[in-house]
Amino acid sequence: MAKRMLDVKGLHAYYGKSHILHGVDAHIDEGEIVALLGRNGVGRSTMAKAILGMVKAEGSVRFRDEEILGRRTFEIAHLGIGYVPENRDIFPTLTVRQNLLLGEKRNPRQARPRWSVNDMFAMFPRLKERENTAAGVLSGGEQQMLTLCRTLMGDPDLILIDEPTEGLAPMIVTLVGDYLKTLKERGVSVLLIEQKLAIALDISQRVYVMGHGHIVFEGTPTELKANAQVRKEWLEV
Repeated sequence: MAKRMLDVKGLHAYYGKSHILHGVDAHIDEGEIVALLGRNGVGRSTMAKAILGMVKAEGSVRFRDEEILGRRTFEIAHLGIGYVPENRDIFPTLTVRQNLLLGEKRNPRQARPRWSVNDMFAMFPRLKERENTAAGVLSGGEQQMLTLCRTLMGDPDLILIDEPTEGLAPMIVTLVGDYLKTLKERGVSVLLIEQKLAIALDISQRVYVMGHGHIVFEGTPTELKANAQVRKEWLEV
């Protein structure tokens, strides 16, 4: 039986006086890809930020059975949680290689990280071609690749990825899907916040659907495909 990686219970989150999440329960097991689906503005990104200590939150967030709610974001990251924000937060004046090296986890007391710069270049050959190019002049797809890879260089055990395929060409979307499958093969758990149902249902083992700050559905991709009512009410435009 897989071990529990992340356990969220009764999570409430706020932006100022606005109450965004209303008692969210969710979990992710080791080596599992879980998709978090829903329309824009329902609280999906807020959930990721609450887990990472980036917004005011109440309830319980346990990572490897250790309570992390209330800790500072850098402390949570050091425990082994990576975050890929929707806004592709790269360092525009630094080269591709320099961006990757900035994300590298350096702890001489730990074993060699499971990822290297060469791993990133093997996964996304286009980044190798642009190795010495300033990140600010990369295309949107290339910047997304770079953001994903830089986060991975920190050797996280769990990675939260917010809308990784937003605005990308279909060929790049396929590359991102392959990348996420590679993470699972190397034992990294993933919470994927995604609008595109096709990729989310293709690569995830379980799915949560969020609506108005609540989890309104939990199940397998097959179960969601079979539930026309949930799709119509909470997902379809």
